[in-house]
Amino acid sequence: QVQLVESGGGLVQAGGSLRLSCVGFGDSFSIWAAGWYRQAPGKERELVATITAGFSTNYLDSVKGRFTISRDNARSTVYLQMNRLEPEDTAVYYCTRGSFSGATYHPTGRWGQGTQVTVSS
Repeated sequence: QVQLVESGGGLVQAGGSLRLSCVGFGDSFSIWAAGWYRQAPGKERELVATITAGFSTNYLDSVKGRFTISRDNARSTVYLQMNRLEPEDTAVYYCTRGSFSGATYHPTGRWGQGTQVTVSS
């Protein structure tokens, strides 16, 4: 059974970095795509980054050049390296397992509890 657990969040000053990790993808992780979402208070949840089974990546425009998604299939782990953080990046970050239909990412299964990222100005 898939039970995703995110970690690595925290409080950081603007310009700082954090690395989020996500484990719990279960068996056959290598055939799945994965994605990170975030949700800030009072805002809609947004898709931040995705990575396909073939390691192709895609990013929300506002994080391009600052965030990097990666995966380690041997450890069934997905990472989100976040550099040059801005106060606008403050949110709860969630990882997901999913698949693509054309260019559209579809998360599947139960979501984890998320990890809080707070960026102070």
